[in-house]
Amino acid sequence: MSRDPDDVNKLTESTYKNVMEQFNPGLRNLVNLGKSYEKSMAAMTLAGKAYFDAVSKIGENAAVSPVSRELGVVLIEISEVHKKVQLELEESFKRFHREIITELERKTDMDVKYMTATFKRYQSEHKMRQDSLDKSHADLKKLRRKSQGKHSSKYEMKENEFMETISSRQTDMQKFIADGCREALLEEKRRFCFLVDKHCSFSYQMAAFHDKAKEMLSLKLPSWQDKCSDATKVPDTVMSMIEGMNTPVSMTSNSSPLVERFDRINSDSVVPPPAPSLKAQISPLANMFSQDLTRSPISHEAFSGKFKRHPFCNHFCSVQDQDSLDGSGLSRSMSVSSDINMMKKLRVQTIFPHTAGNNETLLSFDDGEIIILLLQEERDGWLYGELEKTGQ
Repeated sequence: MSRDPDDVNKLTESTYKNVMEQFNPGLRNLVNLGKSYEKSMAAMTLAGKAYFDAVSKIGENAAVSPVSRELGVVLIEISEVHKKVQLELEESFKRFHREIITELERKTDMDVKYMTATFKRYQSEHKMRQDSLDKSHADLKKLRRKSQGKHSSKYEMKENEFMETISSRQTDMQKFIADGCREALLEEKRRFCFLVDKHCSFSYQMAAFHDKAKEMLSLKLPSWQDKCSDATKVPDTVMSMIEGMNTPVSMTSNSSPLVERFDRINSDSVVPPPAPSLKAQISPLANMFSQDLTRSPISHEAFSGKFKRHPFCNHFCSVQDQDSLDGSGLSRSMSVSSDINMMKKLRVQTIFPHTAGNNETLLSFDDGEIIILLLQEERDGWLYGELEKTGQ
């Protein structure tokens, strides 16, 4: 670095100008951006609160379900924990506003006035010292012009006095410039140190916030994850209810003595055909809502109500009683057997078409056709019946 007084003086002045023209305007910009940062965080926390309120509401709805009650409680707990995390974040930004934005705004307003006055004072004193030094040089030159052609001894003492004065003032000038440069550089560094220190404090605050948020979430997270680890698990109380509904219900009808006598006579005459060797296939809709689970055959016991799996058609059929089918305008079919139409048999209506192909033991039918069950109970996992319209 140059040790020339003029170069050092230029460094001093550029340092003051850098603080006034670059650093302080940069602080003002930081204050404005910091306020925008606070507004965006406030909007984010508000949106987060609305979001987790909605999560909690869904959890309340799930809490009344017999199978999803525990998951509903988990959703409510997740919502509450995240709301607490949002509150901690709000507290961190309150400190950010108090310790950084407010301080920067106050310091910037004060520093603009202080640095302007300091720089003007330095320039004024430097000019005064420089003018005094220049005047001493001018006086010396004037004295030397007077002494030319005359007795130099007469002006020698006076010239020595001027030389000593110039030397003294020049030394003072160099010391003033050196001290002024040192002070200007330190003024600049103090401001950068202030800015770094404030943001280190904010970084500590954010680190503490993240540690606390991690602790709050990690404490509950394993138990939350455990609750949703098995989507196929059903509470024992619900399973008991479902199994109770799957118990076969015996249907008895008041038949005439003639029908009862006919049943006794023909009870041994109806022999079901042998069960086909081909296993029943499952409808593609059976696993529509469980794509991630292992596909397994669906037994007819898993369905209660009006739908049952039809092994001989590989699809689902709509199970209706005799009266409901008659009421919809469907004609009663006559069995190939002699007087079986006197018995009240179970009839089903297909909801999917099926083609048996080359397998003679399977039944082909179209959508909406009526099938009369020859046996009301399944045999070897299969049902046996004939088409009402064709008797096949």
